[in-house]
Amino acid sequence: MAAKVLWGQPVAERIYQELRARLQRLARRGVVPGLAMVRVGEDPASLVYVRQKQRACASLGIRSRVLALPAETPEPRLLGLLEELNRDPEVHGILVQLPLPPHLAPLRAFAAIAPQKDVDGFHPQNMGRLLLGEPYLIPCTPHAVWEILRQNGYLPEGKHVVICGRSPTVGKPLAALLLQKKEGLNATVTVCHTGTPDLARFTRQADILVAAMGAPGAITADMVREGAVVIDVGINRVPDPAAKTGFRLVGDTDFPALVERVEAITPVPGGVGPVTVAMLLWNTVLACEHQLGLSGRD
Repeated sequence: MAAKVLWGQPVAERIYQELRARLQRLARRGVVPGLAMVRVGEDPASLVYVRQKQRACASLGIRSRVLALPAETPEPRLLGLLEELNRDPEVHGILVQLPLPPHLAPLRAFAAIAPQKDVDGFHPQNMGRLLLGEPYLIPCTPHAVWEILRQNGYLPEGKHVVICGRSPTVGKPLAALLLQKKEGLNATVTVCHTGTPDLARFTRQADILVAAMGAPGAITADMVREGAVVIDVGINRVPDPAAKTGFRLVGDTDFPALVERVEAITPVPGGVGPVTVAMLLWNTVLACEHQLGLSGRD
């Protein structure tokens, strides 16, 4: 029997439904959350992602601003702009769109954002809070992975989760999130990476397998046990002469082969991506509420 395909849009819509109620409460106080997105250079994928975020903000009535800097922007100019946004009372959330040009260090950019406005969740303080079990703003893609699992009834609690990938934006914070000693989390987590010998030995043990390697089709059917749940975080462009653009998007798994073997799997595109955007807006609203001294129920 073919796997259940875990589409992201229905999950995102349920998140937006809750956010609309919270935004109405803020509107009664005369408050509109503001999100500032800083883009450096003209990376084609970044242009697409920023437009998606703008559209999502517009659909909920969140104020968004895009600040585009040329690729040759020196680091002091970028850090100075982030400091200006930190001081702007109409900006409740700030993100720096990745990738940055090679001469700019992402970690220094993340650290320059005020922690209370760090809606990507990458500031060292927010990462530290996540690791200590007291998260404030959780990185959006790890949060999206958990939300997809939760809403579809595949809670990680008591399960063995194998994460393939140790990036500071996905693999590491996802491991820290799923290890939380809290209801619905509390998983046993194995993190694999490029230095892991015999990767398949670990992936076959997974109740839930998360592919976040940035390598198209890296997880094949023989690497996954029957009945596993697979979350494919990868998004890769591969040549496709039949496509109008000359390429198509694929994940880090061999989706056609896995869909006949596993219990459930996210597609690429259309899986984790829409929920990641929803969690960005979740963080923006949450940051706004916190800066006003409100809870989501006030």
